[in-house]
This record gives sequence, structure tokens and C-alpha cells, in this order.
Amino acid sequence: MHPMLKPALRRAWRSAGTVQFGVTHAHAVKFGPLDIATGSFLELLDGTRGLPLLREEARTLDLSDHQVDTLVGSLADAGLIDDVRAAGPETDALRNRPGALDRHRPDLASLSVVHREPGGGMRRLAARRAMRVQVRGAGRVGAAIAAVLSGSGVGRVEVLDGGHTEPWDVSPGGLPPTAVGERRDTAARQLVRRSAAGAAPRAAETAGSPGGGEPGLSLVVVAPRDGLSAYAPDPRSAEPWIASGTPHLYAGVMEATGVVGPLVLPGGTACAGCLALERAARDADWTRMLSQWRSGRRTAVQACDLGLATAVAGLAAAHALSFLDGELPASTGTRWEAALPLLDWRPERMEPHLDCSCGAAGHTGRERSSTSDTRQDTMAG
Repeated sequence: MHPMLKPALRRAWRSAGTVQFGVTHAHAVKFGPLDIATGSFLELLDGTRGLPLLREEARTLDLSDHQVDTLVGSLADAGLIDDVRAAGPETDALRNRPGALDRHRPDLASLSVVHREPGGGMRRLAARRAMRVQVRGAGRVGAAIAAVLSGSGVGRVEVLDGGHTEPWDVSPGGLPPTAVGERRDTAARQLVRRSAAGAAPRAAETAGSPGGGEPGLSLVVVAPRDGLSAYAPDPRSAEPWIASGTPHLYAGVMEATGVVGPLVLPGGTACAGCLALERAARDADWTRMLSQWRSGRRTAVQACDLGLATAVAGLAAAHALSFLDGELPASTGTRWEAALPLLDWRPERMEPHLDCSCGAAGHTGRERSSTSDTRQDTMAG
């Protein structure tokens, strides 16, 4: 291990014996007490020295080996130590792609702040390369989500959509003007390749087994060009994902209203079928109106403001990445909604329905259990 103080956390002395790492309430940590010697020792924690060399240099500061080990251990327990040489075949493969690693340094810095354990950021960034995500929709929202996921290190990002790119599909973070007239799926694949930091991994790298083969889907992001399919998703379209246990996240824009979520964990949180049953129970006319909205051929251009579409795509991609990194983001079993012009994001909890065949109603207590330790509030008091 080559300990390094996490460089993404800015450092300041609160008092003569206390250092604060980090600025924001969410991630700031107060550490102390420190005297002149231990404060000087902090400058040695830059990732260039292993513990034996750190102990040797610390002796010039009159610090014993025990003091060094205790201090490094306390810093690590506080989530302030990173290990730039975190071991493992996936992290080694990432280091062997220096150009890609340079592209991902902001992502790596963010992951190091969020995940406390030394080397946790590097391991999660490397793990993304073995993941396969499917984005359903290549409009202003879906294409931008696919680009962000690919640019964030997800190894395989597939985009499914039909037809040809229209001028109103174009967006700064999504399909370019040159894609107009091209098949949407072809243009989206090109966008994914351009957004990635290097070539896509070979099948043997992502299969998770020596025999190779296509990896299973880690997540499906449903971001249809027709926002109604995200706002009121058809339960029939989700049946294969429910049956296979594939997590899926809805996102879209409907009539100048942005929607992110719910993230559905099959059998654990409310699914599209639960949403349909609950809405029909609240509004006796809903099913009749919905069938009318879904029927017929729509020729009008969707009310999908570019700023709102970009915000929805960014938030959905961030939630997707949080899930892929092992967390349960706030969209798990919850839909976030914001409408122009005020853009006040509000959550709506989606409860599993007892009459839904997905079976989630019997598991409502488990979906919020996090897959990682809860960060302690170090700023209290």
C-alpha cells in the first residue's frame, strides 16, 4: 500500500490542532488532534511512499513506527486515505490504458470522495468496464444518457431505437447535426464510440468467465422519445426484465415535465405494473384516457425543452452510475419529477401493489438497504 491523502478533498486548518478535509457538508471530515510533527507527516502522504519508507522518514520527525501505523489507520478509518496502487486484474488493466485513465481522472476523484476505503474509487471505475447497459431510446434524453454512461467508463452501452434521426433529435450532448437522416441506432452507436475513453472491451474481458461470451445486462435505462412511455410505462414492455430480474430505470420528458425514476429492482420495488394499478385505483378514468393517448399515430413534435432534456439525462445517468457502483440511489422505488418553468424537483414514492404479479409487495422492507456502509456524519457538533 502507498497511502495518499485524497487529493479531491481540500484541506484547511480549523484550529491549531484540527484539520478539516473537504468543503461540503456531505463529505467534509474534521481530523485531530494533530501536533507539529504529525501535521508535518501529512505532507508525506502523497502516494509515492510505501509504509516502510514512511516509517523511516517519520523517524526524522520523532514519530515512532507505532505512531505512523496508528495515524495512517485513523486517517483510513475516516475515509481520507486512498491507495493509488490498489491491486487486482481490473485495476491493472485500467492503469495499462494511460490515455483512458487521464480522461477518467475527474470520475476517479469523485469516486474516491464517495467511497471511503483506500482504492475503492479505482476498483469501481475499473469494474464499470465489465458492465453492459442497454439504453432504450435515442432522442434528446436517451442519446445523452448513453453518451454519459460510455464516457464514464461503462464498457458496453447498447442503444435501441428505430427510424431515422430527425433534426429535433439533435442535442449538444447527444446526436450531432451530421446524424440527421441516419438510422437512429447507427448514429447512437457512433455516439457511444466517440464518447468512450478508448476502444470497447473484448468479450473475454467483460464476460466474467474464462470462456468469454456476452455479459448479462447490469441495467436497462428506458428513455423513450415518446415521453408518455416513461411517464406511464406499459407493464407489458417490462415483463421480460421482471422475469429475468433485470434492474431498469425510467427517464424522459413529457409535456415540459421531466421524469427520472423509478429504478425498478424486480421483486423488490414497485414496477410498471404496480404504477398502472395504483394510478387506476386513484383515477377511475385513467385507464380509458391512457388507451386513447397511446393509440393512433402521433405527428406532433414532443414538448422536450433542450435544457430540461439535458437535466433529465444527466440526473438519470448519475443515478444509473450510482447503482452500477453498488449504491441504491434516491430513484430506487421513487420517481423524481420537475416541470417547467419552476423546475422544482419533487419525489413521489412508488409503493408495490398487492395485486401486481411482480411480487414486490411482499418485500417492501428490503429495497432501501444500502450495499455500502452509511457515511457517518463527521460534521455534527
